[in-house]
Amino acid sequence: MTAAKPPSTTTFFNATDYLVDRHLREDNGGNTAVVSPGGTLSYADLTAEVRRVASGLRRIGVRPEERVLMCMPDDAELFTAILAAMYLGAVAVPCSTMLTGSELGTLVADARARVVLGGGEFAGNVRTAIADAPDVRHVVLAGAEPDGLPAGVAGHTWHAMLDDDDGDPVTEPYPTWADSHALWLYTSGTTGKPKAAMHRHVDIRFVAENYGQRVLGMTAADRCLSVAKLFFAYGIGNSMFFPLSVGGTALLEPSRPSPALFAERAAADKATVLFGTPSFFGPLLASDVGDDAFASVRQGVSAGEALPPRMYHRMLERFGVEVLDGIGSTEMLHIFISNRAGQVHPGSSGTPVPGYTVEIRDEQGRPIEGVEEPGELYVRGESAAIGYWCRADTSRQVFLGEWLRTGDTYVRNADGTLTCLGRANDMLKAGGIWVSPSEVENRLLEHPDVAEVVVVAVPDSDELDKPVACVIPAAGKHVDADELIGWCREGLAAFKRPRAVVELEELPKTATGKIRRNVLRERLRTELLTEVKEETSAPTG
Repeated sequence: MTAAKPPSTTTFFNATDYLVDRHLREDNGGNTAVVSPGGTLSYADLTAEVRRVASGLRRIGVRPEERVLMCMPDDAELFTAILAAMYLGAVAVPCSTMLTGSELGTLVADARARVVLGGGEFAGNVRTAIADAPDVRHVVLAGAEPDGLPAGVAGHTWHAMLDDDDGDPVTEPYPTWADSHALWLYTSGTTGKPKAAMHRHVDIRFVAENYGQRVLGMTAADRCLSVAKLFFAYGIGNSMFFPLSVGGTALLEPSRPSPALFAERAAADKATVLFGTPSFFGPLLASDVGDDAFASVRQGVSAGEALPPRMYHRMLERFGVEVLDGIGSTEMLHIFISNRAGQVHPGSSGTPVPGYTVEIRDEQGRPIEGVEEPGELYVRGESAAIGYWCRADTSRQVFLGEWLRTGDTYVRNADGTLTCLGRANDMLKAGGIWVSPSEVENRLLEHPDVAEVVVVAVPDSDELDKPVACVIPAAGKHVDADELIGWCREGLAAFKRPRAVVELEELPKTATGKIRRNVLRERLRTELLTEVKEETSAPTG
């Protein structure tokens, strides 16, 4: 492969070479790299498969710095596709499998992707997505026939793409630079509309070494099992960056996480690190899985939303698993504040991860040095995204020089740990996944029975926030909660739906007509809602 000669001061660095090929040079090719329902790959096997996928992608025209968009389950195909795209010098764009076809189409068009990879169970969504994405030229499906595609779009099966040998295999990484684009991850985190956080090759090594190794103490003996999927920043660190950076093992699970399934996987595959979320640990603690189900786990990790102290204590008492809560973001690629093993402050996010600096600032942007005084959290560290793709105005609001404005309200505790008090804006999380209230509100306002609506976050009995819709019905109508929740399911990803609908006669507003969301949240918390239950889901990170 050839590339323009870089400036003499530029250092080549390819994340896939660091995560995969390096282990062959260190004579560790026989170590187990990946275990999935589809089989087991050693590091030698993984290297060969990544090169094979890279060769197939190059044959259908993937070029360095182009985006390769993926909507696939957590199995060997997605795992190798991400690594292969980066190996080629292209940009891997793994997308949520929970999106509707039209929602996925927004991302395909936004990324200007020419190549889209899909899993068979998501073939229908992929076909819908590319209908209004004029840049797409190739669709590759694993486990389904690529039929019904628009004119001008070539379809390939996964196996056909790999088996079409043109005699020019990819055998070495493209000479990317440390600052070359490697990975785009779509997020709605700091503002409502989806946008791609653009990450460099070097960001991957930074999070792997500073959090994975220096906080979690990852070694080649570790076997990582993650509730969060690879399309999340949290998940791709858990299941790819951390284990591969030390020659450890990634335990992939494509199915929806459930307590029984993960107890079975942890025991069968001898998981040593369990990455979860409060929305997983809650159902796990309420389940009837055996207390020894996670006997092999040396460390638990939680992110996505604050872990209630009760869950921390119960996980330790029942399963013997100490769970380290932390906070990360798609923009920073992974966790940047974390508790430490043996030094957990339940209810806090812990202290900054090595390599990161944080500040709590007041409304004027001045650092707050005292304890128990709330302010907005800012963070800086080398894993920060370059910015958002084609979102200059939003990038300027979030990426402020070396600092990232998180949008989270925090306080510093007397012992130096940091505790999250919630969002500084109206964004909320459902099961650890960002949800824009306005997006849900707009969907509900399309229903003929709805006159006004506000969606707010209300904590359930586990102290986890759930989206609740406060609706004023149209004249002569009444609210049917099940119908409105179903209406949202039809037009939005399922995780965005309200978990409850409350009919109100009026909405609290300021003198200028602005909705007083804080008043609604408090009213629902104290009067109307205490037992909204959540299905298991996974976070953005």
